[in-house]
Amino acid sequence: MTITITAFERSPDGGKGLARDTRVRWALEEVGQPYEVRLVSFQAMKQPAHLALHPFGQIPTYEEGDLALFETGSIVLHIAQRRAGLLPDDANARARAITWMFAALNTVEPPILELQNAVLLEHDKPWSEVRLPLVKDRVRDRLKQLSARVGDADWLDAGFSAGDLMMVSVLLRLRASGILDEFPSLTAYVARGEARPAYKRAFAAQFAINAGEPPTGSTVPIGR
Repeated sequence: MTITITAFERSPDGGKGLARDTRVRWALEEVGQPYEVRLVSFQAMKQPAHLALHPFGQIPTYEEGDLALFETGSIVLHIAQRRAGLLPDDANARARAITWMFAALNTVEPPILELQNAVLLEHDKPWSEVRLPLVKDRVRDRLKQLSARVGDADWLDAGFSAGDLMMVSVLLRLRASGILDEFPSLTAYVARGEARPAYKRAFAAQFAINAGEPPTGSTVPIGR
């Protein structure tokens, strides 16, 4: 049964891997699952056909037969539960990996998104100069806690899992800020994620679309 995901026709980040479809591409690559991509414009995202898949008019969406999903956490968890490669066999380790998925999205990502909004959308506000350092400190507080947990380990809990996939994806959003560089253990952790062949294929496929090239370079069929 063909899996189809949606992605930006032109990503706001220019194909740097920050658009959330990259997380889904990465998960599918890790489990060796073929998929197709339907590109959508910003205008099309607000039309009834797309809103039927994603009620908030965003990307990505995931379609497999009669199943339609939205939200990357839900999609990646679905992929991980249905196919081997992203969740451990041991029940307790599996539960911990899922916990780290939630931690990435619910605990670590919110202050990072707050920082991005402060820099991109609020920089011209009269209170921005005072607020921005406070927002950065909230991000640093989370990174200190995460860095202490990661330490010298390769991954969050023994082997690579969907928890690491989500956490690395979230931390990548900090690269432009320079804050991630203050935490060497996390910088190395993110680099390990980026070095995985599955991530490289997912990144290359997403970048090719935004570079105006045919979406090639992946082990899975990619198309409109």
